[in-house]
Amino acid sequence: MGKSVITVLLVASSLSAAMLAMPAAAQDVVVTGSTPAAPGDDFHEQPLDTIVVTAVLRKEQRDQLTGTTVLAGQELTRALRSTIGETLSRQPGVSATSFGPNASRPVLRGLQGERVRVLTDGIGSFDVSNTSVDHAVAINPLTADRIEIIRGPSALLFGSSAIGGVVNVVDNRIPRRVPGEIVHAEGLATLGSASQERAASAAIDVPLAGKFVLHVDGSYSRNDDLDIGGFVLVPAARAVALASSDPDVAALAELRGTLPNSAAETYEIAGGAAMVVDSGNMGFSVNHFDSRYGVPVRYALTPDAQAEEVRLHARQTRADLRAEIDLAHAFVDSLRVRAGVADYRHDELEDTGEIGTSFFNQSIEARLELVQTKRAGWSGAIGGQLFIRDFDVVGEEKFVPKNETRQLGIFTLQSHDFGRLQVEAGARYEHLDVVATADAMLGNPDVSRAFDVLSGSIGASLALNDGLRVSINAIHSQRAPSAEELFANGPHAGTQAFEVGNPALDPESSNGIEATLRSWNDRLEVNLSAFYTRFEKFIYERATGAVEDGLPVFAFLQEDAEFMGFEAEVFARAATVGPVQINVDGLADYTRAKVIGRGPVPRIPPLRMAAGIEGQTPRVDARLEIEHVFRQGRVIAMETPTGAYSLVNASLEWRPLARSRRISLMFIAANLFDVNARRHASFLKDYAPLAGRDFRVSARMSF
Repeated sequence: MGKSVITVLLVASSLSAAMLAMPAAAQDVVVTGSTPAAPGDDFHEQPLDTIVVTAVLRKEQRDQLTGTTVLAGQELTRALRSTIGETLSRQPGVSATSFGPNASRPVLRGLQGERVRVLTDGIGSFDVSNTSVDHAVAINPLTADRIEIIRGPSALLFGSSAIGGVVNVVDNRIPRRVPGEIVHAEGLATLGSASQERAASAAIDVPLAGKFVLHVDGSYSRNDDLDIGGFVLVPAARAVALASSDPDVAALAELRGTLPNSAAETYEIAGGAAMVVDSGNMGFSVNHFDSRYGVPVRYALTPDAQAEEVRLHARQTRADLRAEIDLAHAFVDSLRVRAGVADYRHDELEDTGEIGTSFFNQSIEARLELVQTKRAGWSGAIGGQLFIRDFDVVGEEKFVPKNETRQLGIFTLQSHDFGRLQVEAGARYEHLDVVATADAMLGNPDVSRAFDVLSGSIGASLALNDGLRVSINAIHSQRAPSAEELFANGPHAGTQAFEVGNPALDPESSNGIEATLRSWNDRLEVNLSAFYTRFEKFIYERATGAVEDGLPVFAFLQEDAEFMGFEAEVFARAATVGPVQINVDGLADYTRAKVIGRGPVPRIPPLRMAAGIEGQTPRVDARLEIEHVFRQGRVIAMETPTGAYSLVNASLEWRPLARSRRISLMFIAANLFDVNARRHASFLKDYAPLAGRDFRVSARMSF
C-alpha cells in the first residue's frame, strides 16, 4: 500500500533519529515532558497530566478555547468499562451508541459515526467502527493511561470528519519518559458481576543506558451474557409479540433478566521501544488485537421477518511510529511525527458458526506537525496528514463494494497572546478520492468521486480576572461523504438492516458558534459551554418503512439541519471535617437537533443531569452519585420514544499506602436499583437495555 508513503515514513524516522542523536547542548533545549521520573514517584502522575496533549498547541485544560475533558487516574479506573463508548458515557456532552455491551462508540453532542474521530495517541484506530454501530473500536480501554475528549473547532485539525469532536486514547506503548526504577510495572484486574466480567492488564517498562526504554503490555477480558434490569423488549414491542399467533414470536415477550448473545472474549498484546533524551523522544510499537463478541438481536416480531444471532470475530495487527523532537530553531521550535499502519479483519459468524460475511480493512496514516517558536506572544503550528484506506466486504451479505479512500490534508493553527486576551485561528484543507470497484452482486459500476473540502475557525478568549475566562469561537466546516454513505446497497447482518447509500451525495457543510465560560478558585470550579451549528446537506440515515430481504430498509439522505445545546460542569470543595475533604460535583448536557422542514434528527440523546458527593482521606475515598436521563419524545417516524431513567452508583477506593496511588483497591456498585435503562442514541434501544445492577472490584498496582 503506497511504497512512496512507506519511504516517506522511513525518511522521517531516519531524520528524527539523526536529530535526536545531536548533543543536547547543540540544540540548547530541555524537554521537561521527557525527563526521567525520580525514583519513588508515581510514574504516570507527572505534571504532564495537566496538559491537553491532543491539542496541536499544548496548553493546560483551563487555557483551551474550546470544551475539553481529560479522564485519567482514579476517575479513569472508576469509569473503566469494556468499550470506549461506555467508559466515556458519563462525561459532559458524551453519550454512546450502546449496540450491546461489546460495541459502543462515543456520541459527542448528538453526533456519531463519521463525525467523531476515535484516535489512539493522535492517529486513527484503523478499524471499521465508523462504518456501522455493530463494529467494535479496536482500542482496548484497559491499556489507556488517559483519555482526552476535544469538542468544538480545534477538533477539526485532526480531520474534516471531526465536526462532532475527537476522542484520543493515550497509552504508553511508545514511552515518553525513562522510569526511575530498574523495572517499572503496572497492573490492573477487574471483576464485574453484571456479565461475570473478568479482565486484567499488565505493562512493563525497562530502562536501558539511561535513555532507551523497552515496553511490553498485554490484556485479557471475558464476559458472559449481560444481566439487565427487566425485560429485553420495550413495552410496545412486548405488546406486539404477545398479540402474535406465532408461539415463537409470543415467547419473545417473556425474555428478561439477561441479554442474549452479548458475551465476549478479547485479548491484546503489544511491544514497543523508544529513545528518550533531553532533546525529545522517538520510538515505535507493534500490537495485535483479537476479539470475539456477540451482537444483541433486533428481534423479528412478525413471522416472515428475519432475525439472526450474529457473532463477530475481529482482529487487527498494527505498527506505530512517533517522534517528538525539539529543534530550537528561530522559526520552528519542535517537530512531531506520528504514523501507523494496520491490517484489520472481522468475520460475521452465523448461528451455525460459519462465516457469513467478512470485512477487510488496510489503512495507513501519517501526520507531521511543525510547532513554531513562540515570539512576542505569537505561537502556532503547521502540518500535513495523509490517510489511505483499502476496504472490502466479502460474503453473502455484502452491502458495500470494494473501495479505496485517499485523503491528503494540510492544516495550521495560529495563536496570539495579548495578555488577558488570546486570539486563535485555524484552517484545514483536504483532498479526498473515493473509488468503488464495479460489483455485479450489488449492481454497481466503477464509481470514482473526488472532493475538496475546507474548514476554518477563529476564536478569542478573555481573562476577566485570574480565575474567570470567557471564550467564543466561530467555525466553518466541510465533510466529504464516506464510501459507506455513497455506495452501500445490501443487507447487513450485524445491524439487521438493509442499507442503501447514495453515490450522488455532495459534501456537507456547517457553520457554527461556540461560547465557553470557565471559573475557578481554590474551592469552586465551573465550566459552561453552549453551541449552535447549522448544517447544509447534512447526511444521515433514516428508516424508510420499506422491507428488503426481510430486513427494514435504512437509506442515507441529505437535507439541511441544525444542532444546538449546552454542557455544564461544576466542582466544589464543600467542607473539611477532620481528615475528610468533602467534594460535590454535577453536570448537565443537552442537544436539540432537527432536519429543517422535516422534524427531529434521529437518535439524539435527551437532557441529562448528574450529581455526586465524595469524601476523601489519605487512604480512603468514598463516592455516591446519581444520573438522571430525561424522556426523549422528539422522534421521527419509525423511531420510538425513550423513557426517563435514573441510575444510582457508589464507589469506595482504598489505598494501603497512605498518600500514594501506587496500590489501590476500588469497589464499585453501578445501577444500584437495577433499573431497566435504554440509551436513545442506540439503534438497538428497543431490544438491548443497559447493564442492570453491577458490583465491580478493581485492583491497580504500580511499582
